[in-house]
Amino acid sequence: MRSPLMRRFGLGAVLALALAVFGMAPSASAVAAAPAELTFTTSSATTTPGGTVDLSMTITNNHTYDVWFVYQTIEPTWLTNQRPDLKYSFTGCSLATAAGATPCSGTGPADLGTNYGATIPPGQSRTVTLTLQVAADSGCNGNIGFYSYFYTEFSDSTSVSGGPVFTPETRVLCA
Repeated sequence: MRSPLMRRFGLGAVLALALAVFGMAPSASAVAAAPAELTFTTSSATTTPGGTVDLSMTITNNHTYDVWFVYQTIEPTWLTNQRPDLKYSFTGCSLATAAGATPCSGTGPADLGTNYGATIPPGQSRTVTLTLQVAADSGCNGNIGFYSYFYTEFSDSTSVSGGPVFTPETRVLCA
């Protein structure tokens, strides 16, 4: 008499073989790194009316080809827009590279792509830092946050899009 356990084992083996033959079996290899990655940091989690916070955005090229083109937008989050008493602006912009920091060359804080100074070689990063100035008469106890979409093109004619990517929120505290 055949054991039901052996019958189940045989069916499982046939299914595993079929999945492997047709390429549907899970792979044992590690997941490849994303071709480009956008990360955010802030110099401080809090500020007061009249204070400043540096918002840094770093594009890292994890691809094996150069990044030729970067397009990035940055917009305030919905909750940030809902605070009419919250007043702020971007007052400075700089690009940090291996050769040092230079002023931004892009069209402004809402459209940051050209500020990254592409070409970005494989394994390297570029960081754009915006200075966020909170107005002296700004409302307090509100969060300031931003989201971003980005698009990169590589020298091998591929591209990648990402987003939304959210910044850490900065809390405006009353002094």
